[in-house]
Amino acid sequence: MARMYKSRRGKSGSSKPFVKEAPEWSNTDAAAVTQLIIDLGKEGHSSAVIGTILRDQHAVPNVRLVIGKRIGSVLAENNIGGTYPEDMMNLMRQAVGIINHLGSGNHKDLHNKRALEITESKIRRLANYYMAEGRIPAEWRYKRDELRLMVE
Repeated sequence: MARMYKSRRGKSGSSKPFVKEAPEWSNTDAAAVTQLIIDLGKEGHSSAVIGTILRDQHAVPNVRLVIGKRIGSVLAENNIGGTYPEDMMNLMRQAVGIINHLGSGNHKDLHNKRALEITESKIRRLANYYMAEGRIPAEWRYKRDELRLMVE
């Protein structure tokens, strides 16, 4: 999705090596890692921040190798998280920032007007996907006036 509006051909780079089990130096106590995820989620951290904290402070390089589930699914099982999926909420925050920029005397900034259109398009496409998955209501619509209320 990130390269839909770019003139480049794609991204190059290496992929993660295939590993079936966590390394022996890592924390492999599934119950303790699950409890850490729940505690960090209740503090208000996003799943990306939780993964970074587990990696840097608790020696868990890959949660899926320890628990067998993603961080987001552990949070969802315990009803922790917002009303909207994390990636969609990040795009909404980005749109609010661009709207604030354009509204504070930068109304002639054509590059950010285009960036706002692209961001809103991404939000709408994600919304269609999440409506089909049943993670947001089917009657949900993106409205620029109500965006600040959804984000805050």
